[in-house]
Amino acid sequence: MRITLRADSGFARENLMAWCEKSGVDFLFGLARNVRLAEHIAAELDEARAASEADEGRPARRFKDFVWTTRKSWSRRRRVVAKAEWTQGEANPRFVVTTLARQDWPAQALYEDLYCARGEMENRIKGFQLDLFADRTSAATLRANQLRLWFAAFAYVLVSAPRRIALAGTRLQTASCGAIRLKLLKIAALVTVSVRRIRFAMTSACPFQREWALAYARLSAQAA
Repeated sequence: MRITLRADSGFARENLMAWCEKSGVDFLFGLARNVRLAEHIAAELDEARAASEADEGRPARRFKDFVWTTRKSWSRRRRVVAKAEWTQGEANPRFVVTTLARQDWPAQALYEDLYCARGEMENRIKGFQLDLFADRTSAATLRANQLRLWFAAFAYVLVSAPRRIALAGTRLQTASCGAIRLKLLKIAALVTVSVRRIRFAMTSACPFQREWALAYARLSAQAA
């Protein structure tokens, strides 16, 4: 099994990178920009600016793949990929450092497909914490906090599964857990219980009634 650590620039430290290289663990870390790095991609930034100005100010980016090291803190030269971007009338350079090989991950794919996917994973973690209260671990014992975290994990599964199964192709197919709770689950309804059935009567003005009906039909089909 190959393990790849992916993290922001706070983890691009010599001790951690050297340990990864010694232990056969790949890494892909953000790299804080500095004057030397910015000078290294000056030509690419000029190209991106010219391309942006020629395209009515739309963002433009160029990528550069090179080997680089710090003056003191790094023990060796390492592969660095730079994104030279010009957007909203100004430069927006970004850098990553990695052990991944060029033949496996070319510069643009490394940055856009692998590194930037870290942001989407953070969105999932934020949904887990903020929408489903996974950060409410203030109980006095470890066991109680673990139970609270389990409940939040159960809730995440119960919300994400309908999103994947029942909401594909709808306005809520990429919605956060909080949006699904608000727009699909927390809907006012008149509940009537009889001998044969339980009936939910929702207002005809419900903006997500189509999604609700479709989700119900799809989940019923799965249950059958």
